[in-house]
Amino acid sequence: MAYLSDIEIAQQCEMKHIKAIAEKAGIDEKYLEQYGNYKAKIDLSILKENQNKDGKLVLVTAITPTPAGEGKTTTTIGLADGLNRLGKKTVVALREPSLGPVFGVKGGAAGGGYAQVVPMEDINLHFTGDFHAIGAANNLLAAMLDNHIQQGNKLGIDVRKITWKRCVDMNDRQLRMITDGLGGRMNGVPREDGFDITVASEIMAVFCLATSINDLKERLSRIIVAYTFDDKPVTAKDLGAVGAMTALLKDALKPNLVQSLEGTPAIVHGGPFANIAHGCNSVLATRTALKLGDYAITEAGFGADLGAEKFLDIKCRMAGLTPSAVVIVATIRALKMHGGLAKTELAAENLEALEKGIPNLLRHVSNIKNVYGLPCVVAVNKFPADTDKEVEFIIKKCKELGVNVRLSDVWANGGKGGEELAKEVVRLCEEEKPNFTFSYEDDLSIEEKLDAIATKIYGGNGVAFTPAAKKQIARLTELGFGKYPVCVAKTQYSFSDDPKKLGAPEDFTVTVRNVRISAGAGFIVALTGDIMTMPGLPKKPAAENIDVDEDGKITGLF
Repeated sequence: MAYLSDIEIAQQCEMKHIKAIAEKAGIDEKYLEQYGNYKAKIDLSILKENQNKDGKLVLVTAITPTPAGEGKTTTTIGLADGLNRLGKKTVVALREPSLGPVFGVKGGAAGGGYAQVVPMEDINLHFTGDFHAIGAANNLLAAMLDNHIQQGNKLGIDVRKITWKRCVDMNDRQLRMITDGLGGRMNGVPREDGFDITVASEIMAVFCLATSINDLKERLSRIIVAYTFDDKPVTAKDLGAVGAMTALLKDALKPNLVQSLEGTPAIVHGGPFANIAHGCNSVLATRTALKLGDYAITEAGFGADLGAEKFLDIKCRMAGLTPSAVVIVATIRALKMHGGLAKTELAAENLEALEKGIPNLLRHVSNIKNVYGLPCVVAVNKFPADTDKEVEFIIKKCKELGVNVRLSDVWANGGKGGEELAKEVVRLCEEEKPNFTFSYEDDLSIEEKLDAIATKIYGGNGVAFTPAAKKQIARLTELGFGKYPVCVAKTQYSFSDDPKKLGAPEDFTVTVRNVRISAGAGFIVALTGDIMTMPGLPKKPAAENIDVDEDGKITGLF
């Protein structure tokens, strides 16, 4: 059976004018800054002036994914559409896609099938320019840092201790490690340098955690870019860069309003990766959705050991948020992969592999319920290749194991396919009370916090620290950052730091190789495994499939 591609489905949608979407969400026109007919920014004053009581916050996360992703965004959108079909005023809050994965492995990231946000081409590409603004602010700081050194280096910056990198929102491995400032005295100071992808920039993390322009400025001022010859930190404030960086970011900081295929208001804003950053849309987007909807549905990147852990331990801690319920997305193909099947064999029916993969799901469910104390439901996200026998098997197995489960068929049927899931989410929000706790407390040491995540969330034996990491932790503790929450940079393909250890591995140790401070964001970053902050393109990039006809119609985006 032939299926329409995501972009073909999106292009067939008759979008409503963005003013109509704003009216549906209860956004007065005075708060709306239009970017054409189908996109708008929402002025931040709405958060001060809107007196609505906050709605229920629902987090959508997932089991450990395959490289193609398991449809968290699709499920999030379909669930929001399903809730609206039930008469519940619902707003969805999502991350903005990065151009890296759009042109890399996964293709577009605005949902899929009949559960998408539109205009999907705009959202997946330049959108309202937020990521360009973030990249510009990052690179302005880099330029001012190098210019300070060129113009006499009054602060005494040691070029061997520069920690700030430039960035670009593209998968470009060639830029990971470079030497620049070559060509003589007038062309700068020669030094080793490098690029991160924009979504890994600390500016992105700062942007997504800021609660106002003033908070943004405070966070930007604390960013550490280098150390002096006597090992004192040098900040963006020391370089006089904060005002200009804020000027570049002030419009981007306003959340973006779009719509789902079914006209559900959608706020799409910010987008740090979850394997190298904290993986959640902006605090401002989530708070706006909570003010506008009786239900605010949001998602966090990759599996629950990454996105959900960081959403709960970092974002909720900093923003004072408490989810009412959590949805854990599971797919037949991911469960079969965790049951030992090769990626090339996932399309074939295999109940034995499906059963063997269930421990991965069970660990995620246990973490959400028992570590964080939150009500949850598993959404089995149905794919076209899934057989009825497989779907029936996994739902029956979950029920036998006491796992709350519902089928989600939103890819094929949009909001209608999400109604059963939506009914269960409403029940969880109305009948079950969250007993929300973090996986670690503020007053633990950096090592103790990392050990808590490794044992409680990953299911490992603990953490090993390289000599470099131990030295870095000692220095960061000495500088007063020891009480900050921790953000683990880890593979998304395993509970462990080894992507080959699938399922629910046991008896492993997570090795922390380097520890950095994101002083502006307000967290410690612990790097494990071979995590790259600048990804590369695959052998056959998704970009090869994208084209534009003479009328400007884009094809092949996903």
